Amino acid sequence: MPGLTERDAAAPGLEALLRWVRPTFAYAANARPTLEIGYFANVVPVAPNLGVAISTDGVGTKLLVAQAAGRFDTVGIDCVAMNVNDILCVGARPVAVVDYVALEEAAPALLDALGRGLARGCELAGVACPGGELAQVREMLRGARPGSAVDLVGTAIGTVALDRVIAGQDVRADDVLVGLESAGLHSNGYTLARRALLERGGLALDDHVPELGCALADELLRPTRIYVRPVLPLLEAGLPIRALAHLTGDGLFNLTRTVRAVGFDVERWPEVPPIFGLVQRLGGIADEEMYRAFNMGVGFALVVAPEGVDRVSAALAEAGLRAHVLGRAVDDPERTIHFRPRRLVGRGGRFTRA
Repeated sequence: MPGLTERDAAAPGLEALLRWVRPTFAYAANARPTLEIGYFANVVPVAPNLGVAISTDGVGTKLLVAQAAGRFDTVGIDCVAMNVNDILCVGARPVAVVDYVALEEAAPALLDALGRGLARGCELAGVACPGGELAQVREMLRGARPGSAVDLVGTAIGTVALDRVIAGQDVRADDVLVGLESAGLHSNGYTLARRALLERGGLALDDHVPELGCALADELLRPTRIYVRPVLPLLEAGLPIRALAHLTGDGLFNLTRTVRAVGFDVERWPEVPPIFGLVQRLGGIADEEMYRAFNMGVGFALVVAPEGVDRVSAALAEAGLRAHVLGRAVDDPERTIHFRPRRLVGRGGRFTRA
């Protein structure tokens, strides 16, 4: 399974970096980050009971699809989404996103398309883009088409009262896991998806795929859903939300980032969108890998106290987003995920058959 091999190979390099980064917390004596590295975002105290949440992420190899298709008008939405959704996960209100664009050639048409997507993402998230960085680095990037290579990364900040930071510290057994539907692949798993669809499956980006009801490029470039508008009012209303998770790379294992060590018993799952079935079939990928690498139709999750589930579901429905009750939290120091719809058991970032 290529995804697991690549993940394992990267682990020593990541740890080599983190051993230098972690000690920097001590350098900020009056603004020491409140969470450990590895959560969706961190929170830095800046005033009495006021924190700035900060997170950074990129669009990843979805950009290779954009390059091959010659379409860059939606990846800016992905850049904003990947960051503001993470900011939500600490209970913060996103307020701004800055971007870093590295490209082979500063072509006006390409930058216009990127800017259009960034602006649309900011509109959907209710944030500003107060600046950024543009770097033309021909020697470092080579695209599928001449001049098309680009990398796009963002950093988002948000604000949160320090006594209202949510990091799963209060999750309890029998709290309810609520899932919010994704819009497709979002911005993760594209290396595996491209291998399955383009290399093994022999599809072309401009092929119309009947089971998708659209051209393959249209599906693969469908932007990541931004959850700020439906979720932020729940937080501001003080509903009993005890954890939030953006289901990106690592799929369901994002649930196990909570500060308090708990497991999850996932008893049901919404209908999986067709793109995931296509990737699995053409790539010959096992369930164990699919539910680790992809969101499988649920892009964001909330852990809610039982007494708040009805109010959360009603508020989400009013915002036009269906809430799916997926299961519940369980006391488990090993942070096990029991995924009953496919009879999978997950520990340590890997699924096995039950």
